[in-house]
Amino acid sequence: MNISSAILYVAPARLDAACALLAAMPGVDIHARSASGKVVITIEDDDTDAAAERYAALHGLPGVASVAMVYQYSDDALLTDTEEVES
Repeated sequence: MNISSAILYVAPARLDAACALLAAMPGVDIHARSASGKVVITIEDDDTDAAAERYAALHGLPGVASVAMVYQYSDDALLTDTEEVES
């Protein structure tokens, strides 16, 4: 599992269109936006590579001037599954 958050700076004239595209992206949630074009999102995906590709795709959205990752958490499911062993 991979969870990350980012702040996007979007041209204010393209804010509504960019937010519509963001909302349509799987695993992307918009948490806040301002009229000046600042948008706070989280990205959640089961695969780290897919999450990285989605993050890279944010840079290509129309009106997006910059993307700044704020937080990233990755958890390998294989490492969290434990089995109790009797001694």
